[in-house]
Amino acid sequence: MQKDLKLREISVKEAAEYVNGEIQGNESATFNSVGRIEDASNGSLTFLANHKYQEFLYKTNASIVLVNSDLEIKGLVDSTLIKVEDAYIAFCKILNHYFDPALEKKGIEGNAFVDPSASVGADSYVGNGAYIGVNSKIGDRCKIFPNTYIGDDVHIADDTIVYANVSVYQGTRIGKRAIIHSGTVIGADGFGHARQKDGSYIKIPQIGNVIVEDDVEIGSNTSIDRATMGSTIIRKGVKLDNLVQIAHNVEIGAHSVIAGQTGVSGSTKLGNYCVIAGQVGFAGHLKIAEGTQIGAQSGINKDIEEKNKQWFGTPILPLKETIRNFLLIRSLPKMRKQIDELEKKVEAISEG
Repeated sequence: MQKDLKLREISVKEAAEYVNGEIQGNESATFNSVGRIEDASNGSLTFLANHKYQEFLYKTNASIVLVNSDLEIKGLVDSTLIKVEDAYIAFCKILNHYFDPALEKKGIEGNAFVDPSASVGADSYVGNGAYIGVNSKIGDRCKIFPNTYIGDDVHIADDTIVYANVSVYQGTRIGKRAIIHSGTVIGADGFGHARQKDGSYIKIPQIGNVIVEDDVEIGSNTSIDRATMGSTIIRKGVKLDNLVQIAHNVEIGAHSVIAGQTGVSGSTKLGNYCVIAGQVGFAGHLKIAEGTQIGAQSGINKDIEEKNKQWFGTPILPLKETIRNFLLIRSLPKMRKQIDELEKKVEAISEG
Protein backbone atom coordinates (compact mmCIF):
# COMPACT_ATOMS: atom_id res chain seq x y z
CA MET A 1 0.00 0.00 0.00
CA GLN A 2 1.25 3.49 -0.79
CA LYS A 3 2.97 5.21 2.12
CA ASP A 4 0.85 8.33 1.75
CA LEU A 5 -2.17 6.32 2.85
CA LYS A 6 -0.72 5.73 6.30
CA LEU A 7 -2.95 7.03 9.06
CA ARG A 8 -2.94 7.24 12.84
CA GLU A 9 -2.29 4.11 14.85
CA ILE A 10 -5.46 2.01 14.86
CA SER A 11 -5.81 -0.63 17.58
CA VAL A 12 -6.78 -4.19 16.83
CA LYS A 13 -9.61 -3.81 19.35
CA GLU A 14 -11.05 -0.82 17.45
CA ALA A 15 -10.81 -2.59 14.09
CA ALA A 16 -12.25 -5.85 15.45
CA GLU A 17 -15.19 -4.02 16.96
CA TYR A 18 -15.86 -2.20 13.70
CA VAL A 19 -16.06 -5.45 11.67
CA ASN A 20 -17.60 -7.54 14.46
CA GLY A 21 -14.54 -9.80 14.67
CA GLU A 22 -12.89 -11.98 17.29
CA ILE A 23 -9.27 -11.26 18.27
CA GLN A 24 -6.76 -14.10 18.53
CA GLY A 25 -3.29 -13.04 19.69
CA ASN A 26 -1.86 -9.76 20.96
CA GLU A 27 -4.76 -7.51 21.94
CA SER A 28 -2.40 -4.51 22.12
CA ALA A 29 -1.44 -4.75 18.42
CA THR A 30 -1.92 -1.70 16.19
CA PHE A 31 -1.65 -0.82 12.49
CA ASN A 32 -1.37 2.36 10.43
CA SER A 33 -1.10 0.91 6.90
CA VAL A 34 -2.28 -2.07 4.85
CA GLY A 35 -0.54 -4.46 2.49
CA ARG A 36 -0.69 -7.78 0.66
CA ILE A 37 -0.17 -10.80 2.89
CA GLU A 38 2.92 -11.91 0.97
CA ASP A 39 4.82 -8.62 1.38
CA ALA A 40 3.10 -6.71 4.19
CA SER A 41 5.38 -4.93 6.65
CA ASN A 42 5.34 -4.64 10.42
CA GLY A 43 2.63 -2.23 11.55
CA SER A 44 0.28 -3.12 8.69
CA LEU A 45 -3.05 -4.91 8.34
CA THR A 46 -3.68 -7.58 5.73
CA PHE A 47 -6.22 -10.32 5.02
CA LEU A 48 -6.43 -13.96 3.97
CA ALA A 49 -9.52 -14.92 1.98
CA ASN A 50 -8.11 -17.34 -0.61
CA HIS A 51 -6.71 -20.69 0.60
CA LYS A 52 -4.08 -20.51 -2.16
CA TYR A 53 -2.27 -17.88 -0.09
CA GLN A 54 -2.46 -19.68 3.26
CA GLU A 55 1.28 -20.42 3.25
CA PHE A 56 1.95 -16.68 3.69
CA LEU A 57 -0.07 -16.61 6.91
CA TYR A 58 2.82 -18.35 8.67
CA LYS A 59 5.56 -16.02 7.40
CA THR A 60 3.90 -12.64 6.86
CA ASN A 61 5.35 -9.58 8.63
CA ALA A 62 1.90 -7.99 8.98
CA SER A 63 0.96 -7.11 12.54
CA ILE A 64 -2.70 -8.04 12.05
CA VAL A 65 -4.39 -10.45 9.64
CA LEU A 66 -8.12 -10.70 8.94
CA VAL A 67 -9.12 -14.35 8.42
CA ASN A 68 -12.35 -16.26 7.94
CA SER A 69 -13.75 -17.74 11.12
CA ASP A 70 -13.76 -21.25 9.66
CA LEU A 71 -10.06 -21.17 8.65
CA GLU A 72 -8.12 -24.15 9.96
CA ILE A 73 -4.76 -22.94 11.31
CA LYS A 74 -2.00 -25.42 10.37
CA GLY A 75 1.11 -23.79 11.78
CA LEU A 76 2.62 -21.09 14.01
CA VAL A 77 1.25 -17.60 13.38
CA ASP A 78 3.15 -14.59 14.72
CA SER A 79 0.53 -12.04 13.63
CA THR A 80 -2.55 -11.14 15.61
CA LEU A 81 -5.66 -12.52 13.93
CA ILE A 82 -9.12 -11.00 13.62
CA LYS A 83 -11.60 -13.77 12.83
CA VAL A 84 -14.61 -12.63 10.83
CA GLU A 85 -17.34 -14.15 8.69
CA ASP A 86 -15.80 -12.85 5.44
CA ALA A 87 -12.21 -11.58 5.57
CA TYR A 88 -12.31 -9.83 2.19
CA ILE A 89 -15.52 -7.93 2.97
CA ALA A 90 -14.15 -6.95 6.39
CA PHE A 91 -10.93 -5.69 4.76
CA CYS A 92 -12.96 -3.57 2.31
CA LYS A 93 -14.96 -2.09 5.19
CA ILE A 94 -11.80 -1.12 7.04
CA LEU A 95 -10.28 0.46 3.90
CA ASN A 96 -13.44 2.48 3.33
CA HIS A 97 -13.67 3.54 6.96
CA TYR A 98 -10.05 4.43 7.73
CA PHE A 99 -8.07 4.83 4.52
CA ASP A 100 -10.08 7.10 2.20
CA PRO A 101 -8.04 10.32 1.93
CA ALA A 102 -11.17 12.23 0.91
CA LEU A 103 -12.60 11.80 4.38
CA GLU A 104 -10.00 14.14 5.88
CA LYS A 105 -11.03 17.22 3.86
CA LYS A 106 -13.28 19.84 5.48
CA GLY A 107 -14.26 23.46 4.90
CA ILE A 108 -15.03 25.70 1.93
CA GLU A 109 -11.94 26.75 -0.02
CA GLY A 110 -11.48 30.37 -1.02
CA ASN A 111 -12.18 30.09 -4.74
CA ALA A 112 -15.37 28.06 -4.36
CA PHE A 113 -18.73 29.72 -4.99
CA VAL A 114 -21.70 28.88 -2.79
CA ASP A 115 -24.87 30.82 -3.53
CA PRO A 116 -26.17 32.67 -0.45
CA SER A 117 -29.43 30.70 -0.67
CA ALA A 118 -27.59 27.35 -0.68
CA SER A 119 -26.58 25.42 2.45
CA VAL A 120 -23.54 23.27 3.18
CA GLY A 121 -23.73 20.85 6.11
CA ALA A 122 -21.36 20.32 9.01
CA ASP A 123 -17.85 19.00 8.33
CA SER A 124 -18.38 19.10 4.56
CA TYR A 125 -15.76 20.14 2.02
CA VAL A 126 -16.14 22.33 -1.07
CA GLY A 127 -13.02 22.62 -3.24
CA ASN A 128 -11.63 25.53 -5.23
CA GLY A 129 -13.54 26.28 -8.41
CA ALA A 130 -16.63 24.38 -7.29
CA TYR A 131 -20.01 26.03 -7.86
CA ILE A 132 -23.13 25.42 -5.77
CA GLY A 133 -26.29 26.98 -7.15
CA VAL A 134 -29.45 28.61 -5.89
CA ASN A 135 -31.35 26.77 -3.12
CA SER A 136 -29.10 23.72 -3.31
CA LYS A 137 -28.52 21.71 -0.15
CA ILE A 138 -25.34 19.81 0.67
CA GLY A 139 -25.58 17.44 3.65
CA ASP A 140 -23.17 16.79 6.48
CA ARG A 141 -19.68 15.36 5.83
CA CYS A 142 -20.05 15.65 2.05
CA LYS A 143 -17.02 16.20 -0.20
CA ILE A 144 -17.45 18.41 -3.27
CA PHE A 145 -14.12 18.41 -5.07
CA PRO A 146 -12.67 21.26 -7.18
CA ASN A 147 -14.28 22.45 -10.40
CA THR A 148 -17.51 20.58 -9.77
CA TYR A 149 -20.78 22.18 -10.84
CA ILE A 150 -23.84 21.73 -8.62
CA GLY A 151 -26.83 23.42 -10.27
CA ASP A 152 -29.86 25.06 -8.71
CA ASP A 153 -32.16 23.16 -6.34
CA VAL A 154 -29.88 20.13 -6.08
CA HIS A 155 -30.09 18.10 -2.87
CA ILE A 156 -27.12 15.94 -1.85
CA ALA A 157 -27.52 13.91 1.34
CA ASP A 158 -24.96 13.16 4.07
CA ASP A 159 -21.57 11.51 3.48
CA THR A 160 -21.66 11.72 -0.32
CA ILE A 161 -18.45 12.29 -2.31
CA VAL A 162 -18.53 14.16 -5.63
CA TYR A 163 -15.11 14.15 -7.28
CA ALA A 164 -13.60 16.87 -9.48
CA ASN A 165 -15.20 18.07 -12.72
CA VAL A 166 -18.59 16.48 -12.15
CA SER A 167 -21.68 18.32 -13.44
CA VAL A 168 -24.96 17.91 -11.57
CA TYR A 169 -27.85 19.67 -13.28
CA GLN A 170 -30.75 21.44 -11.62
CA GLY A 171 -33.29 19.50 -9.58
CA THR A 172 -31.16 16.39 -9.09
CA ARG A 173 -31.55 14.42 -5.86
CA ILE A 174 -28.61 12.36 -4.57
CA GLY A 175 -28.86 10.16 -1.49
CA LYS A 176 -26.52 9.30 1.35
CA ARG A 177 -23.05 7.79 0.95
CA ALA A 178 -23.03 8.10 -2.83
CA ILE A 179 -19.70 8.26 -4.69
CA ILE A 180 -19.62 10.10 -8.02
CA HIS A 181 -16.37 10.02 -9.98
CA SER A 182 -14.79 12.68 -12.17
CA GLY A 183 -16.26 13.67 -15.50
CA THR A 184 -19.73 12.31 -14.78
CA VAL A 185 -22.78 14.31 -15.88
CA ILE A 186 -26.04 13.84 -13.99
CA GLY A 187 -29.22 15.48 -15.23
CA ALA A 188 -28.37 16.57 -18.76
CA ASP A 189 -31.30 16.60 -21.19
CA GLY A 190 -32.54 13.25 -22.41
CA PHE A 191 -32.21 12.57 -26.13
CA GLY A 192 -35.70 13.65 -27.16
CA HIS A 193 -36.48 15.06 -30.63
CA ALA A 194 -39.69 14.86 -32.65
CA ARG A 195 -39.43 14.51 -36.44
CA GLN A 196 -41.43 17.10 -38.40
CA LYS A 197 -43.00 16.78 -41.84
CA ASP A 198 -40.07 18.46 -43.57
CA GLY A 199 -37.65 15.95 -42.04
CA SER A 200 -36.21 18.34 -39.47
CA TYR A 201 -36.45 17.79 -35.73
CA ILE A 202 -37.94 19.81 -32.90
CA LYS A 203 -36.56 19.37 -29.40
CA ILE A 204 -38.79 17.72 -26.81
CA PRO A 205 -38.31 19.65 -23.57
CA GLN A 206 -36.84 17.51 -20.78
CA ILE A 207 -38.47 18.88 -17.64
CA GLY A 208 -37.99 15.95 -15.24
CA ASN A 209 -35.03 15.21 -13.00
CA VAL A 210 -32.67 12.47 -11.81
CA ILE A 211 -32.94 10.67 -8.47
CA VAL A 212 -29.89 8.81 -7.18
CA GLU A 213 -30.67 6.86 -4.01
CA ASP A 214 -28.39 5.89 -1.09
CA ASP A 215 -25.11 3.96 -1.45
CA VAL A 216 -24.81 4.37 -5.22
CA GLU A 217 -21.42 4.58 -6.91
CA ILE A 218 -21.09 6.12 -10.38
CA GLY A 219 -17.88 5.71 -12.38
CA SER A 220 -16.05 8.40 -14.32
CA ASN A 221 -17.44 9.88 -17.55
CA THR A 222 -20.85 8.32 -17.06
CA SER A 223 -23.99 10.16 -18.21
CA ILE A 224 -27.38 9.94 -16.55
CA ASP A 225 -30.05 11.93 -18.41
CA ARG A 226 -32.91 13.76 -16.77
CA ALA A 227 -36.43 12.51 -17.46
CA THR A 228 -38.68 14.02 -20.09
CA MET A 229 -41.28 14.14 -17.31
CA GLY A 230 -41.03 12.50 -13.91
CA SER A 231 -37.67 11.05 -12.89
CA THR A 232 -34.79 8.93 -14.09
CA ILE A 233 -34.09 6.74 -11.04
CA ILE A 234 -30.95 4.97 -9.86
CA ARG A 235 -32.07 2.83 -6.93
CA LYS A 236 -30.27 2.09 -3.67
CA GLY A 237 -26.89 0.35 -3.86
CA VAL A 238 -26.48 0.46 -7.66
CA LYS A 239 -22.91 0.42 -9.00
CA LEU A 240 -22.28 1.96 -12.42
CA ASP A 241 -18.90 1.59 -14.13
CA ASN A 242 -17.09 4.22 -16.20
CA LEU A 243 -18.60 5.28 -19.54
CA VAL A 244 -22.14 4.08 -18.89
CA GLN A 245 -25.08 5.83 -20.59
CA ILE A 246 -28.40 5.94 -18.76
CA ALA A 247 -31.11 7.58 -20.86
CA HIS A 248 -34.19 9.57 -19.85
CA ASN A 249 -36.84 7.92 -17.64
CA VAL A 250 -34.75 4.79 -17.14
CA GLU A 251 -35.00 3.01 -13.78
CA ILE A 252 -32.12 0.86 -12.52
CA GLY A 253 -33.22 -1.53 -9.77
CA ALA A 254 -31.60 -1.71 -6.35
CA HIS A 255 -28.15 -3.30 -6.01
CA SER A 256 -27.74 -3.80 -9.75
CA VAL A 257 -24.26 -3.61 -11.31
CA ILE A 258 -23.55 -2.29 -14.83
CA ALA A 259 -20.09 -2.51 -16.45
CA GLY A 260 -18.47 0.03 -18.76
CA GLN A 261 -19.71 1.15 -22.18
CA THR A 262 -23.21 -0.19 -21.59
CA GLY A 263 -26.10 1.92 -22.84
CA VAL A 264 -29.66 1.79 -21.53
CA SER A 265 -32.22 3.47 -23.83
CA GLY A 266 -35.11 5.60 -22.68
CA SER A 267 -37.83 4.31 -20.34
CA THR A 268 -36.25 0.86 -19.92
CA LYS A 269 -36.57 -0.53 -16.39
CA LEU A 270 -34.11 -3.00 -14.86
CA GLY A 271 -35.17 -5.02 -11.83
CA ASN A 272 -33.23 -5.37 -8.61
CA TYR A 273 -29.94 -7.32 -8.43
CA CYS A 274 -29.25 -7.34 -12.17
CA VAL A 275 -25.66 -7.88 -13.38
CA ILE A 276 -24.86 -6.33 -16.76
CA ALA A 277 -21.46 -6.88 -18.40
CA GLY A 278 -19.65 -4.36 -20.62
CA GLN A 279 -20.82 -3.00 -23.97
CA VAL A 280 -24.39 -4.25 -23.58
CA GLY A 281 -27.06 -2.34 -25.49
CA PHE A 282 -30.68 -2.04 -24.35
CA ALA A 283 -33.46 -0.89 -26.64
CA GLY A 284 -36.02 1.49 -25.16
CA HIS A 285 -39.20 0.81 -23.19
CA LEU A 286 -38.11 -2.65 -22.02
CA LYS A 287 -38.70 -4.41 -18.70
CA ILE A 288 -35.86 -6.57 -17.40
CA ALA A 289 -36.64 -9.04 -14.61
CA GLU A 290 -34.98 -9.09 -11.21
CA GLY A 291 -31.70 -10.97 -10.97
CA THR A 292 -31.06 -10.96 -14.72
CA GLN A 293 -27.43 -11.49 -15.79
CA ILE A 294 -26.33 -10.44 -19.29
CA GLY A 295 -23.00 -11.22 -20.96
CA ALA A 296 -20.74 -8.68 -22.64
CA GLN A 297 -21.65 -7.12 -26.00
CA SER A 298 -25.20 -8.48 -25.91
CA GLY A 299 -28.09 -6.70 -27.59
CA ILE A 300 -31.45 -6.67 -25.80
CA ASN A 301 -34.47 -5.87 -27.95
CA LYS A 302 -37.26 -7.54 -25.98
CA ASP A 303 -38.56 -7.79 -22.42
CA ILE A 304 -37.01 -10.36 -20.09
CA GLU A 305 -39.75 -11.71 -17.84
CA GLU A 306 -38.08 -14.69 -16.10
CA LYS A 307 -36.16 -13.82 -12.95
CA ASN A 308 -32.59 -14.85 -12.15
CA LYS A 309 -31.64 -16.11 -15.63
CA GLN A 310 -28.45 -15.67 -17.66
CA TRP A 311 -28.54 -14.26 -21.20
CA PHE A 312 -26.02 -13.63 -23.93
CA GLY A 313 -25.70 -12.68 -27.58
CA THR A 314 -27.35 -10.50 -30.21
CA PRO A 315 -30.24 -10.93 -30.42
CA ILE A 316 -30.43 -12.01 -26.81
CA LEU A 317 -30.83 -15.73 -26.06
CA PRO A 318 -30.46 -17.85 -22.92
CA LEU A 319 -26.76 -18.27 -22.16
CA LYS A 320 -26.59 -22.04 -22.74
CA GLU A 321 -28.44 -21.74 -26.04
CA THR A 322 -26.04 -19.05 -27.25
CA ILE A 323 -23.03 -21.19 -26.31
CA ARG A 324 -24.49 -24.14 -28.26
CA ASN A 325 -25.01 -21.85 -31.25
CA PHE A 326 -21.41 -20.66 -31.08
CA LEU A 327 -20.20 -24.25 -31.07
CA LEU A 328 -22.32 -24.95 -34.15
CA ILE A 329 -20.91 -21.89 -35.89
CA ARG A 330 -17.36 -23.09 -35.24
CA SER A 331 -18.18 -26.40 -36.90
CA LEU A 332 -19.73 -24.81 -40.02
CA PRO A 333 -16.54 -24.99 -42.19
CA LYS A 334 -16.27 -28.72 -41.49
CA MET A 335 -19.98 -29.20 -42.21
CA ARG A 336 -19.64 -27.23 -45.46
CA LYS A 337 -16.79 -29.49 -46.58
CA GLN A 338 -18.82 -32.60 -45.74
CA ILE A 339 -21.83 -31.28 -47.69
CA ASP A 340 -19.65 -30.52 -50.74
CA GLU A 341 -18.29 -34.07 -50.66
CA LEU A 342 -21.78 -35.53 -50.36
CA GLU A 343 -23.01 -33.43 -53.29
CA LYS A 344 -20.18 -34.75 -55.46
CA LYS A 345 -21.01 -38.35 -54.52
CA VAL A 346 -24.73 -37.83 -55.22
CA GLU A 347 -23.89 -36.25 -58.56
CA ALA A 348 -21.59 -39.16 -59.45
CA ILE A 349 -24.26 -41.69 -58.51
CA SER A 350 -26.84 -39.79 -60.53
CA GLU A 351 -24.63 -39.70 -63.63
CA GLY A 352 -23.86 -43.41 -63.23
